[in-house]
Amino acid sequence: MSNENIYRLAVAGVQQLIPYKAGKPIEELERELGLTQIIKLASNENPLGPGKKALAAIQAALPELALYPDGSGFHLKQALAKKYALDAAQITLGNGSNEILELVARAFLTPACEVVFSQHAFAVYPLVTQAVGAVAVVVPAIGYGHDLTAMAQAITANTRLVFIANPNNPTGTLLAQADLEQFIGALPNTVVCVLDEAYFEFVSQDAVVNSIDWLEKYPNLIITRTFSKAYGLAGLRVGYSLSSAEIADILNRVRQPFNNNALALVAAEAALTDDKHLQRTIANNTQGMQQLTDGFKALGLEWIPSAGNFVAVDLKRAGLPVYEALLRKGVIVRPVANYEMPEFLRISIGTPTENQLFLQALSDTLANV
Repeated sequence: MSNENIYRLAVAGVQQLIPYKAGKPIEELERELGLTQIIKLASNENPLGPGKKALAAIQAALPELALYPDGSGFHLKQALAKKYALDAAQITLGNGSNEILELVARAFLTPACEVVFSQHAFAVYPLVTQAVGAVAVVVPAIGYGHDLTAMAQAITANTRLVFIANPNNPTGTLLAQADLEQFIGALPNTVVCVLDEAYFEFVSQDAVVNSIDWLEKYPNLIITRTFSKAYGLAGLRVGYSLSSAEIADILNRVRQPFNNNALALVAAEAALTDDKHLQRTIANNTQGMQQLTDGFKALGLEWIPSAGNFVAVDLKRAGLPVYEALLRKGVIVRPVANYEMPEFLRISIGTPTENQLFLQALSDTLANV
């Protein structure tokens, strides 16, 4: 058998997948480009880093690294249950919320199933759908966000799963609470709805969606959240879902034991109690969003209003050459042509200094590219 024929042994959906292409380490980019400082505004990370409580919990746990972590995540699930007034049996822990999305696909989808999600929505939705051989039904966006009316019309007898990101990544669009609940409430009881709320901490209080209140009414609802964004723990990979106890039981049947490492578990538990760090993060994000959008306005650029910790700016020209020029200046942002947005760049909110350096680099680049 030739090496090429090995690919034929993989299941059909996997044969067609394109592996995720991660960016190079910052240190390698600095070496290649001859730079001494690179600003990364590409991955929606917390520019303030983890909080002091999380770091202290990690330090305290280091002597126990020879032991396996708690495979059930007992203490973290108890902390989450207390925070959200839920039963711990309603919580599933993941290696980032991305793993939860994969668990849902593995647990509920077959090649005979259809999955409905929006154009410009998170790239993991089509990946997990294709990996299990299910059929993706991509509904055209409206205003770069979810068209709930069209999504409802796209549901058929074969639909088993709906993905909704709120706020949406990479566009930052936010659905109104009433519209979203009406959509979920009208779903057939044969359809599971995943409400991806990875960025919900950044939503202003006057626009926040109280989705947890819906769990008792809609047993087919799964809410996914993460510690990677607002809590600054992206490097530890810890996320979770909130659902009915029955759905959590199903997900835990396919979840691998020890999928969360010991440092992730203790850091996440401590982060839940660090309100001061969370508020600093939100304040920095609010200020940074204003700083970037003011800068875009001064440059004559438009952007998609965002409820997350990032903003997609419309360059009115091909985004990739601008991205590459910014990279040579030591500023990493995210091109989003793979989201059918070739003239946009997605910018993560950084510190005030990072934001200003980016805006200056963008101004210089647009004048010369």
